[in-house]
Amino acid sequence: MEMLTTHISWLAVLIGTVVSFMAGWLWYSPILFGTKWAEGVGVEMGTASDMPIGAMVFQGLGLLLLSWFIGVMSGANLTAVAVLGTLAFVALSYSGGLFTKKSAYARFVDAGYWIVSVIIMLIAHGLLGGSAPVVA
Repeated sequence: MEMLTTHISWLAVLIGTVVSFMAGWLWYSPILFGTKWAEGVGVEMGTASDMPIGAMVFQGLGLLLLSWFIGVMSGANLTAVAVLGTLAFVALSYSGGLFTKKSAYARFVDAGYWIVSVIIMLIAHGLLGGSAPVVA
């Protein structure tokens, strides 16, 4: 259990979470991929006041947990494991999109967002991350 909380830069976890959340806001906006993505998943783009609060809360929670996971893996010098876990998650998310009949465009937008989020988190942890324990 101690591995989950020691050698973690909580500042990096927080920054990775917030910057990834903001990247998602832009990623799924009409400025980038939002309009065509919404068509591909069968939802209507609304205004900021129409945002589904529950979905936003769980998105933030998921990003926090993912950033924490990246921090644990980075702190233990297991960044490659974090990348492998991310690729597995992206593949599973993509398969879920196939089951729910999302368009190919929407599946690629979702996959791209997760990859961009993890890159943001890896950078945050690389710059601000905790250090692995020194083993003599």
